Formats: sequence, structure tokens, C-alpha cells
Amino acid sequence: MEPQDLPDFAEVDRGFICASFNQDTTSLSVGTKTGYRLFSVTAVDKLDCIHEGVECPDVYIVERLFSSSLVVVVSLSMPRRMNVYHFKKGTEICNYSYSNNILSVRLNRQRLVVCLEESIYIHNIKDMKLLKTLLNTPTNLSGLCALSVNHGNSYLAYPGSATIGEITIYDANNLSTVTLIQAHDSPLAALTFNASGTKLASASEKGTVIRVFSIPEGQRLFEFRRGMKRYVSISSLSFSADAQFLCASSNTETVHIFKLEQHSPSQEEESPTWSAYVGKMFTAASTYLPAQVSDMMHQDRAFATVRLNMFGLKNICALAMIQKLPRLLVASSDGFLYVYNVDPQDGGECVLVQKHRLFDSSEEQVEENEELTQDASPQPAGQSYAATVALPSTPPSSTTLMGYSEDGGAQKGEVIPEHEFAESPICLDDENEFPPVGNQSN
Repeated sequence: MEPQDLPDFAEVDRGFICASFNQDTTSLSVGTKTGYRLFSVTAVDKLDCIHEGVECPDVYIVERLFSSSLVVVVSLSMPRRMNVYHFKKGTEICNYSYSNNILSVRLNRQRLVVCLEESIYIHNIKDMKLLKTLLNTPTNLSGLCALSVNHGNSYLAYPGSATIGEITIYDANNLSTVTLIQAHDSPLAALTFNASGTKLASASEKGTVIRVFSIPEGQRLFEFRRGMKRYVSISSLSFSADAQFLCASSNTETVHIFKLEQHSPSQEEESPTWSAYVGKMFTAASTYLPAQVSDMMHQDRAFATVRLNMFGLKNICALAMIQKLPRLLVASSDGFLYVYNVDPQDGGECVLVQKHRLFDSSEEQVEENEELTQDASPQPAGQSYAATVALPSTPPSSTTLMGYSEDGGAQKGEVIPEHEFAESPICLDDENEFPPVGNQSN
């Protein structure tokens, strides 16, 4: 992929471009050719579409803040501009234009982070003002980064190298680097925090090993082997709410669920089974074997798995408690959301209990007809109420503005996005799910 290129969506079916779960996995956001959709995923048997936005077409980034009315949208038609909407009121809160294509956006109740190929912008989500610009970050073609959903720490993780799997942990609240983690030999492919921001999971481009580290210390806690036969592309990692499980999906047909549990020596002594005896033999032998072989023998395998009926399609996975039972959710570019039951005691093969269509069959037929009859120049979509009452916005500009240095003073050469500030501190209808957040005293 060329440096300026955006992800290739040639294989996307039926208008699907992207998908993301919100911070507590109660909502699914889907970017489409005509705009974006927000779904509630709090029930197994039904998938309610709670909002459909048509402010801009070809949405390739859509992120919702918890269950609030704030949604961040980026369109392929203007890939350098981020639009922030209050979707319940149908208004635009603000928009920002950057010096390069936006590759990813992450947010919690305190911070909004925008990742470009070689820079990261950190905003205060209460008023959308820019707090910090991290320039000359290692080349990050996929916009890989993770932000802790716990706004009490707001840890940000991003690649510290383009050639090896080094992770930079940055404190987005205090705007300072915390630590560097040497996680993998190969470049990073996936990162995710647990809900409290005390654990970070990572995978490399090889996709064979997934590691979990303590945050902020950066100590390795767990190591899981996804497979040995082939390298795969890990597309998503996600912890369960209690951080007892970690799921991983890839471009293969298998989703793996790992259990984060420390093996107690006392338990093995109390139950001297044949497997425990063999395990002790392997542990003793590993001290005399090469490091690579020894590491492999200490890596835990999957606790549970899911066999998808697809191969090579983009998908994201998440673990959620729905109707008081643990479920695995898989949103796929085939246009479906799959819901599986997970056995938290015995694991094993997960059972598919529901399959939800993200697009109505009538809509698919309309889209297919439009593709057959459309002219070379696409017709502009009809404006929604949100589009007509939105704040006036300006097209992306390459103007270079003065930026901020570490101590807050002006420093020549840093690029700050052109923007339209929110006119006042942002208050949505449902403030229990959204800032302003009161100042916390230590």
C-alpha cells in the first residue's frame, strides 16, 4: 500500500465499508457507501438500527462515544477531514482538517485521538481543542493505535518502530511518554487495552503469537499461540469487560478466545494428573532447549474457538455480556453480525445463536440496481436535516499553521489542523454518558 493510500475496499460487499464497536460493546457502528448506521447490540434476538446518518457518503471511519449522542465520521470523499456530530439533534459539533489522510480515530470521555501516517493529534473531548501533536512518529500505514477507554488514565499505545514490534505507551491526560515495550520481533498488527487500561494485548504482522502486558509497567503477563502452520493477518483483538478473556480474529476462518489465568503450582500438586506430570517434564526440559523452542512450550493455546463460514473477509470481534450471558460478536464485511454463545467454564467450540443482516434485502437490491444504472459521475445524495443545520465547514487545506511545543509555546514547523471549534463546552442530552467530566483531585 502506498503511503498516501487509504485501505482497499474492493472486496467489500453490499455497501459495507467499515465497522467498530463502541467502548463498552453495547453499540455497533457501520460505515457504508451512503453514510453510516448505529446499531444497539444489547439483545441477542434483535438488532435495532438506532440511527442512520447520510451527511456524507463512503464513510470509512465511524466511532461512537459509549452510548452518547457523539459520533465521529470520516468520509473517503474528504479523507483529511473529521466531522463530529450530535446525531440525536442532527447537528455538527465541529470539524477538523488535517495535513494528511486520517487513518484512525480513538476516543474516551476525556480525549479524542486522531492518527495519521506519521503523526498523532490529541484533542480535549470537552471542547475539541487540540492539546498535543506528536510529530514524526514511525510510519504507521494502517493507523494502528489504541486508547484506554478508562479516562482516568487515558493511556495511548502506538507503534514505536516501523520495523520491529515496539510499542510506545503515552499518557494522553498528562501528555507525556510512559514507557516503551519490546513486544515482538516483527512490526505490530493489532493493539487493544482492557477496560481499566491496566493490560495491553498485542500481535505482530506474523500473527502467530499474542502477548499481554501490564500497564504502565510494560511487563509481560501472558503469551498465547494462535497458530504455528501459517502467518495470518490479525484484524482485531478485544478483551472481555472483566479482562478474563481475550478474543482475536484474522483473515482466516477461525476466531480464537484465550483465557487469562495464572497456573497455580499448588493446584497441580493437589491433582497429580498425567497431563500435569507431562507438563512438568516439558517445563524442566525447556531449560535445556533453544529459546524459541522454550518460549513455544510456555505459550498457552486457545480456550475457545469459532469456525466462521467465510475466509479472507474483513471482520472485527468483541466479547460482551448480553442478557447476562457471555457472547462473542463478529461483524463481517459480508454484511452480517454473528452472535455466538461462549462457555466460560469449559470453552471449546462456540455455538452460533443468531445471525443479523446489517442491510435489508430490499436495500441490497436497490444498491445493485443503482450500480447497474448509475452514470460515470455519481449523483449527490439528498441532504438530511443534520446536513442542513450543520455549522458551515471549509474544505481541507494544506495551509501550515503554528503548532505547540512540549511546554505549550509556539514552535515552527509543527502542523496543526484547520478546524472549526465547538462554540461552547459540549453538552449532550445524555450527560451521564458524556463529558463535561469534573476535574479530579489526586
